[in-house]
Amino acid sequence: MPATLTPPAADPAASVRAGAVPRRRTRLLALPEVRRAAAATALFLLALPLQLAGAPALIWGALYVLSYATGGWEPGWEGLKALKGRTLDVDLLMVVAALGAASIGQVMDGALLIVIFATSGALEALATARTADSVRGLLDLAPATATRIAADGTEQTLPVDELAVGDTVLVRPGERVGADGRVLDGASEVDQTSITGEPLPALKEPGDEVFAGTLNGTGALRVRVERDASDSVIARIVRMVEEASETKAPTQLFIEKVEQRYSLGMVAATLAVFGVPLAFGEAFSEALLRGMTFMIVASPCAVVLATMPPLLSAIANAGRHGVLVKSAVAMERLGQIDAVALDKTGTLTEGTPRVVDVRPLRERGLDEVELLTFAAAAEHPSEHPLARAVVDAARERGLDLPATEGFTSAPGIGVMAVVGGRTVQVGAPARLLAEAEAEVEVEVEAKCAADAGADAGADAGGDTDGVVAALVRELEESGRSAVLVVVDGTPAGVLGIADRLRPDAAATVAALTVLTGTAPTLLTGDNPRAAARLAAEAGVEDVRAGLLPQEKVGAVRELEGAGRRVMVVGDGVNDAPALAAAHIGVAMGRAGSDLALETADAVIVRDELVAVPATVALSRRARELVVQNLVIAGVFIAGLVVWDLAGTLPLPLGVAGHEGSTVLVGLNGLRLLRDSAWKRAAPEGTGTPAGAAKL
Repeated sequence: MPATLTPPAADPAASVRAGAVPRRRTRLLALPEVRRAAAATALFLLALPLQLAGAPALIWGALYVLSYATGGWEPGWEGLKALKGRTLDVDLLMVVAALGAASIGQVMDGALLIVIFATSGALEALATARTADSVRGLLDLAPATATRIAADGTEQTLPVDELAVGDTVLVRPGERVGADGRVLDGASEVDQTSITGEPLPALKEPGDEVFAGTLNGTGALRVRVERDASDSVIARIVRMVEEASETKAPTQLFIEKVEQRYSLGMVAATLAVFGVPLAFGEAFSEALLRGMTFMIVASPCAVVLATMPPLLSAIANAGRHGVLVKSAVAMERLGQIDAVALDKTGTLTEGTPRVVDVRPLRERGLDEVELLTFAAAAEHPSEHPLARAVVDAARERGLDLPATEGFTSAPGIGVMAVVGGRTVQVGAPARLLAEAEAEVEVEVEAKCAADAGADAGADAGGDTDGVVAALVRELEESGRSAVLVVVDGTPAGVLGIADRLRPDAAATVAALTVLTGTAPTLLTGDNPRAAARLAAEAGVEDVRAGLLPQEKVGAVRELEGAGRRVMVVGDGVNDAPALAAAHIGVAMGRAGSDLALETADAVIVRDELVAVPATVALSRRARELVVQNLVIAGVFIAGLVVWDLAGTLPLPLGVAGHEGSTVLVGLNGLRLLRDSAWKRAAPEGTGTPAGAAKL
């Protein structure tokens, strides 16, 4: 009966084949920072309603004290240790500020400061743990055991760590390769997505190199081990991600560049405001009141809020539009970039092979629909990515497929089946053409025995081969994978299969070029012809193809060595080291591997590539508002400080002025929450960001 074209069932191994990293999640409450933040928050939430309800101060006061101790003890202790090393740590200043607030009766305000500070530390610890989990999980891509073939031919299963260089291992169909090495015997197609990012399996024959963690296809391979497990490509990716994450200099937020000097100056000035009048005979209570007023009006609350609300508002706005920016530091970095490196497969492209050309040989009597029907029917039982692309193309056209019989598959060659009583072969042009040519020679010899028309028959066969070879060459030169369809031993047509460019790729490239002043660079593990074709369609001129993960990192460091701040956009395990090494890393969310998602500083959740330049533009707008807020905060602080020093500033008025400036800069930063802010940042249809001149 005819085959029914239904969507394929979910493949439990699909995520692994796509480069996903198995999860090794650290439990939330296993992190001490999370436990401290949760406890401090719970105590604060218990105390606040009791205070507002007029309960005895002893009850809610005790709860606040516990909140101070729970959330502030560890940061305060670390700050004291930093102070011992002659560094004024922000942790200590936050705790001192909270205690200072409590000392003048603002117990609730101090507790709230402790809670916010502890929560921020917990989120940072959680992000760090998730990245470490994902890096460790990458090692699960490589199998735990391998089958070693001894000199006498016997097989032994042992841990991959015990394999030595020179050992021979057997990789059965469907298994993962246990070690980096070279094929000695056998042929198979190996899925190398986790290493190269290329979406199509690569044919491996004697002499070809294979990598640990890649997935073997339908053939069996005998592989000679050439690297220790600790030096495999997968292990090197883990090391590169860890090293890049550790050595990447943490870019401080704008205000943190002057934080040390400001904090030291404020502490010294507060002591002077209290001590100098006291030394000249002023009453202790008056000196203390003046000093506490100075500490309040000079405290950096408004300055801190000058930075965070714009960045957090930008993060929230980007999140509503499908972009997850993991921190305020990451949002700030996005606006600093002046160079962009893009991955190809799954980033500029959709990451799924599709039939883009159907070329029947008219002299064989088949049109496009008939050729695709024969090919899809023969490929329907196959799980090969190219087979799925052919079947999907038939599904999109609503074709009914005839029944198939006698399906067989040969690694590196293709498939064969009987479709509607006719023998159909679909696969590699070079192999199938050689078989077809041999069959033609047999037919010609038979015809020679019957009459004298053998020369004409031979010429006809040669002409057909020449047309097919020309079609194959044309498709491959344009960056497509050519698939030959042979019906009853005679070539009937060629299919062209390629990864499709995302609809918004060209607009994104144009927008990034405007924002950074230079066109993006394409970094891909794919073959040069396919990379060049896609790059030309997207408008990218600098193309670097056939790169392994360490070579992508080298390209990023080359750009950074030239003084550039590089943003890398990618999606696969092979992109993770480059994402970690870059000034800012952005991952595509839907098809992105776990390691890429955890390593990246931002994630495009909906895979809308055009959101990348929009977020960069939004970050630059946030930086503008940060500068505005710092000016506002500086004017208020300077005015109140002068009033306190030159005259007598009432404490309530000082608090009102201080809090008023804090509210003002906060509201100014919240302007980026409006949808209009995203619309101004998003590229227009031409690819030019609206309002780019304003940025």
